[in-house]
Parts: sequence; structure tokens; C-alpha cells
Amino acid sequence: MIDNSEKLELAMFAGGCFWCMVTPFEELPGIKGIVSGYSGGSVVNPTYEEVKKGITGHAEVVQITFDPSIFPYTKLLELYWQQIDPTDAGGQFQDRGSQYRTGIYFYNEKQKELAEASKAQLAASGRFNKPIVTEILPAAAFYPAEDYHQDYHRKNPKHYKEDRAQSGRDEFIEKHW
Repeated sequence: MIDNSEKLELAMFAGGCFWCMVTPFEELPGIKGIVSGYSGGSVVNPTYEEVKKGITGHAEVVQITFDPSIFPYTKLLELYWQQIDPTDAGGQFQDRGSQYRTGIYFYNEKQKELAEASKAQLAASGRFNKPIVTEILPAAAFYPAEDYHQDYHRKNPKHYKEDRAQSGRDEFIEKHW
């Protein structure tokens, strides 16, 4: 919890390039903020260049501040799974390397239970013919990415659209969801 008056919570997801993980969540009711950043590595305050090279152990992530009374964590999980290839341990789409891995990073025991249940449900659904490899781990230190990465799709709409179009993400989502 970060604000007791509104009972806001945090969620953190890794889904490949953090630019593509902002837009699915950003304009939904109950979503109060999304910050692109880095988590899960060994370097304090890593830079984009360090993370991109894969030398820090961090993943690109989004940290979402949300009101669970308006948009429950289970809904965030449903939407999250629909943005990624949960069977790819080597990165996401055109972005390769552990810095582009998938992951759900929980802030409390309830989030852990819900994340594990959603992963099991997806695995049992038969939607994918390979194992679900997305990690579910406790949230580690979060480091916001540099300012130019925040709201990248708004600041650089042409480049964002080109990058997303080249990635293969949208074709994958359309095929599987």
C-alpha cells in the first residue's frame, strides 16, 4: 500500500520492452500511474545502457499504481498475460536476452497467490503447447528508467509505432488471444 486514504497498491510486471507494456494499462479506470523501470538485478541505479547490454541482471519492468477497488489485481493479471509470450524464456519478440524476460513481481502474499493461480490456470487452459516460463518472484528494488523512456509512446509516437510493428508482438497477441 502506498496511500492509505485511497488504498492504492503497486504491481510490477516484466514483459519485454517496457515501452510496449505501458499502453495496455494506462487509460483503464483505477490505474493511477505507470512508471517504466528496472528491477531484479545486482546494480544499484542501473542505466538503460547497462540494462540493455544485459550486464546488470535487471529486467525492464513497469510499476503500476492502481486502486484495487476499481481495477482488481486479478484483472491486471488477465491483461498482463495477453501482452506477452509466456513460453519464451529468452526474451520477448524481437528483444532478446534476460533483460527482456517476463515476470510477475508480487508485493504481498495475496498478489503471490493470485499470480500463481493465474499462471496455473493459463497452463491448464491449453492455449499454449509449451510450458509457461514466466517467473513469479517477490518484488525487488525498483529503479525508474530515464525520463525519456517515460511515456515513450507519446514523446516518440512514430518510432514507438515502428518499433512495435517490427517486434511481432501484435501478431502474436492477435493469434493467441
